[in-house]
Amino acid sequence: MTYCKKFASGLRMVVKKIDGLLSVSMGAIVGTGSCFETQDENGISHFIEHMMFKGTHKRSAFEISDAMDRIGAQVNAFTSKDITCYYAKSTSDHAGEAFEILSDFVLDSVFPEEEMDREKGVVLEEISMTEDTPDDLCLDVLAEAYFGKEGYGRPILGPVENVKRFSRDDLFAYIAERYAPENIVISFAGNIDVKYAEELVEKYFEGKLKKRAFIPREKKLSLCGNSLFKKKDIEQVHIAFAYPSLKREDARMDAALVMNVVLGGGMSSRLFQKVREQMGLAYTVYSYISSFTEGGLLAVYAGVNPSNVQKAQDAILQTIAQFCREKFTDDEFLRGKEQLKSSVILGQENTASQMVAYGKHLLFTGEVLDLQKRIRNIDAMTKDDCAEVLALSFDADKMAASAVGRIDAPLSIR
Repeated sequence: MTYCKKFASGLRMVVKKIDGLLSVSMGAIVGTGSCFETQDENGISHFIEHMMFKGTHKRSAFEISDAMDRIGAQVNAFTSKDITCYYAKSTSDHAGEAFEILSDFVLDSVFPEEEMDREKGVVLEEISMTEDTPDDLCLDVLAEAYFGKEGYGRPILGPVENVKRFSRDDLFAYIAERYAPENIVISFAGNIDVKYAEELVEKYFEGKLKKRAFIPREKKLSLCGNSLFKKKDIEQVHIAFAYPSLKREDARMDAALVMNVVLGGGMSSRLFQKVREQMGLAYTVYSYISSFTEGGLLAVYAGVNPSNVQKAQDAILQTIAQFCREKFTDDEFLRGKEQLKSSVILGQENTASQMVAYGKHLLFTGEVLDLQKRIRNIDAMTKDDCAEVLALSFDADKMAASAVGRIDAPLSIR
């Protein structure tokens, strides 16, 4: 059973009730992230996410974590390119207590000055950790190469100088604009009574929010098609390539996902078999799709020895070219379709995943996600559907690339 409601303030709620469980995941999903930020703001969505746990008028930072621990609940948050999510998971009998704590720090955080200074140090260490994680760094560089320095090309953590400069006033001003009721969805997935969930939202969120004008920020989506690199004295060179993909809600997205499974989504994929199994050029090689409201990208990544960079690049591009020529075999199509269908079904057994999925879908489309309909559509998919998407992909003129490691020049992509 799935239930959705829009409150007077503009706040929306979705409940995916799953009988037979003893727990529930709950979250507040805000439609903001690095793609909405200006250059001076870059990193503020993520920094606010950190600071939300540092104390409210009612609880100190320790008391927030202690209150969750006392009821055996889990609490966390994450920031992406286009959402920030605060969530908790508890046993069903403690859902009310966990939700009250969640609402307290999301709506009433005070951002103590001494905590600001400490947490800046934490985030700066997180940035340093990314710099020391070359595969993550390579994909950040790829986003900039593909999208440029604005919108989806901005890193989630932001630059060091921004983090050091953020003030309490900056945080409150950003929240006042972006954390408007109309831009927030409260999502539940698990064993919780729908009426009770509605009462919780009415009491702890809607009762504290005031309807106010929300002015959406225009997101800039430009395809730059650059090749960027970052030199680092490490053992491997990490390389990645990006091509245009479909918008998040495109009806052909599942066909694109099947195509990705066949290309680089698992051990039986073409890239894994060619680059790793046949040529022994990489331990890790894969592809994935990131989709957003305005568009998306299909990325291919591999970590290789510096002496094998050109061989690996040639192997990847040749595999993609061969895939475009040959299209899908019957076995590849059926295997890819079953893998996608399985991932959707298995995801329904994870309440946290469902909480995010239902919440994001309502936030961006205004509609309730119908996973059963999606499974039916996957079952009805044909090989021709996937071939159609394949024919639209891998435009070399819109390709971007990135590299991190002992490399002195960008990869050649033209």
